[in-house]
Amino acid sequence: MPEGFTLYSLAETIVDAFNFYFDHCFGFYDNTKRWTNSIECYELFKDIEKEQMLEPSRCQSVKRTKVNKVFDSISKRMLFLFDYGDNWHFIVKLTKIEPPQDIKYPIIVKSVGEAPPQYPEIDEEEVF
Repeated sequence: MPEGFTLYSLAETIVDAFNFYFDHCFGFYDNTKRWTNSIECYELFKDIEKEQMLEPSRCQSVKRTKVNKVFDSISKRMLFLFDYGDNWHFIVKLTKIEPPQDIKYPIIVKSVGEAPPQYPEIDEEEVF
């Protein structure tokens, strides 16, 4: 992913890689075990707090923050938390920096295993 992309674009790319719907709020947190104790954090809540009349977030914006501002050193890790109800946790780590190539970004460099379903199938007999 180019360093000038935003954290919002990075989130969209991660969610798309898992074939999830990009339909929930999310954030990036430096405390990968206890995200609520993070010192460094970036949330979509910051970008929508005024329009949704939310309490001000102490975190920074995902729409205005560039990837290279956050991932500024090799091995830097952040928790990407998607959907605060279902709590999808992804660890994002900067492993290397390469010069840009003449290809369309973002790209998936490596994929391992099958992505889980975002929403479990509903058994209609159990619902009624």
